[in-house]
Amino acid sequence: MSTPSVSPLTARHRTWPCCRQCFGIALDLGSARTRAWISGRRMILDVPTVTFPGTGATYPIQRGTIVDTPGTARMLDRLLGHRLPRIGRPLLILTTPVLGGVAYRTEARTAVEILRPHTVLTVPTARAVATAADADLTRPLLVVDVGAHVTEATLLADGVVIDAHHSALGTSDLDSRTPPAQIADAVVEMVTTMLDQDHTSQTLDALQRGALLAGGGALRPDIIYRLTSRLCAPVDQVPAPHTAAVRGAAKLLRAAHAHPAATGITNATHPH
Repeated sequence: MSTPSVSPLTARHRTWPCCRQCFGIALDLGSARTRAWISGRRMILDVPTVTFPGTGATYPIQRGTIVDTPGTARMLDRLLGHRLPRIGRPLLILTTPVLGGVAYRTEARTAVEILRPHTVLTVPTARAVATAADADLTRPLLVVDVGAHVTEATLLADGVVIDAHHSALGTSDLDSRTPPAQIADAVVEMVTTMLDQDHTSQTLDALQRGALLAGGGALRPDIIYRLTSRLCAPVDQVPAPHTAAVRGAAKLLRAAHAHPAATGITNATHPH
């Protein structure tokens, strides 16, 4: 597995927050909420993913797709621009939907340029969630992320995405006509497809180990109950599941700050 190509940091730099020359940002751009962590701060910034271009509120990210890149940039500037030191450029780690592909990463990198990063690293959301949970990545792991607008099921092996599926269905869709059982059905269908397409035992091993559940849907006991019942397997809720992705990205950011090659992140870009 390749390691990220990151500009070398000085060998004797101080740890955050004292090291003003190499501060960093962990960022999770969700369809409903945007969450960010800045080095040297204890809190996670958590705001609606919305921008105000002058004609009312608009939503620049929809169903896991960036539909308004300039609007996303304006939102990030409003959220983070005044919080960044005037001197130096941040190292930024950005979570990305597993199936977002090159198009998502391209739009996301364009949007985060407003923050003047010297380096941008991207990490699959599922990998960030597993990192937040301190999961054993040497064994196959099934990560289910039930967000407000998108649900993802991802198989990791040695920390690398082996298979992934998603559904444009989330907790914001639940009402009298769309019960929680529909999300459980969507997850079961995704996992069944993984099992059918897997010519190894990795998916089965991961399922027997138990699924790791994150996202806002992990805060709903009715969804947890239905997933456990339908998958016939343990479902383990990640602590603070709605912020797991950004917390995992923050852990990887701290590791990259100290030892750039230690994170195992495979997708690195240099905007400058």
